[in-house]
Amino acid sequence: MYRILLAEDDNVMREYLTRALQRSGYFVSAVDRGTAAIPLLEAEPYDLLLTDIVMPEMDGIELAQRAGEIAPDMRVMFITGFAAVTLKAGKAMPQARVLSKPFHLRDLVMEIDRLFEMDTIPSRN
Repeated sequence: MYRILLAEDDNVMREYLTRALQRSGYFVSAVDRGTAAIPLLEAEPYDLLLTDIVMPEMDGIELAQRAGEIAPDMRVMFITGFAAVTLKAGKAMPQARVLSKPFHLRDLVMEIDRLFEMDTIPSRN
């Protein structure tokens, strides 16, 4: 089971995303800000950091950069409702995916499924 760390400051969105991802078969730990995510990243391995970009205390880009230092192989996906912030995220972490709000849950789950499909594709050596 893939492990996702969700950092989202909006309570309703965080609970909504957590339930949807759990129903899709993922293990989800959810926090309300980036600073709360760091101790979890240091304590346990995660396969994906799913983070809002605009949050208090530590934004999602800074969180993703810190996460990259802690767990370099972990994938990152940003979610945001601000178009201008999307460009900033793309420049700061070009390997990360960005999903703009509003989005359908099925689109989010499909994007996450695609990220993990790469693990199941056998290499062609």
